[in-house]
Amino acid sequence: MNLITGHTKLTALLGSPVSHSISPLMHNEAFQQLGLDYAYLCFDVREDSLFEAVSGLKACGIRGFNLTMPNKNKIVEFLDELSPAARMIGAVNTVVNEQGRLIGYNTDGIGYMKAAQDAGHPLPGKTITVMGAGGAATAICAQAALDGVEKIHIFARPTSRFFERMQKLADNINASTSCKAFLHDHQDYGALNNALLESYLLLNATSVGMAPDTEKCIIQDDSLLKPNLVVSDVIYNPRETILLKKARRAGCETFNGMYMLLYQGAEAFRLWTGKEMPVDSIKEKYFAS
Repeated sequence: MNLITGHTKLTALLGSPVSHSISPLMHNEAFQQLGLDYAYLCFDVREDSLFEAVSGLKACGIRGFNLTMPNKNKIVEFLDELSPAARMIGAVNTVVNEQGRLIGYNTDGIGYMKAAQDAGHPLPGKTITVMGAGGAATAICAQAALDGVEKIHIFARPTSRFFERMQKLADNINASTSCKAFLHDHQDYGALNNALLESYLLLNATSVGMAPDTEKCIIQDDSLLKPNLVVSDVIYNPRETILLKKARRAGCETFNGMYMLLYQGAEAFRLWTGKEMPVDSIKEKYFAS
């Protein structure tokens, strides 16, 4: 185990809840394997205290940090610079402190597309349905479009503070890529049924069903889950959400957010350290089912 020294660089996760996160295990293991003098901690921080938390960590010289729900959008207000992808998405999950300048990146979309491929479901050329309009949903939709997904149906609450931003992203996708994106009211069950009938994959990109509220499910009508549909969830705690249980019982292939977490983390690791995370050994140690 690495010892904490006077030179140890701090990295962290800011979100709420975070006590369930596997990120400290995988990052600290990777630091140890590569002999890097870094440490990774979790801090339970919500939007109303995010500014104070970031200001304090910046003052202490933190090397960088991850953001998870509910902070991926709010953090944008407190950064000095955004990567092109983060600017387009309007959400950040990784921050690098470059000598006092906080630079925001988004690695979620990269992580999800790699995870889908790992699960045996490459998405380029396919039609997909995405539930949600928050940080994870926008990142995944943007990356999916850039990677060649043919069509994206997005379902979100019109009352959501992110709905307008998602509409702008859909317009941007339609104008600048070959992908076609359509934003729907999440209560338009006819549109949802039609979207799923033509979709290869359904993705829950919301926190619905995440611990501790594990009894919730984004899909209320089980008949929408046809056997030829692949069903995915960005949630990894629990490893099998109610949505994935329902889908499995309906004969669908499923996968959770574990490998998305791994691959988005690997990209964050590279941004902080300039080194490649030893993904294969981390996967074997912490992500084996």
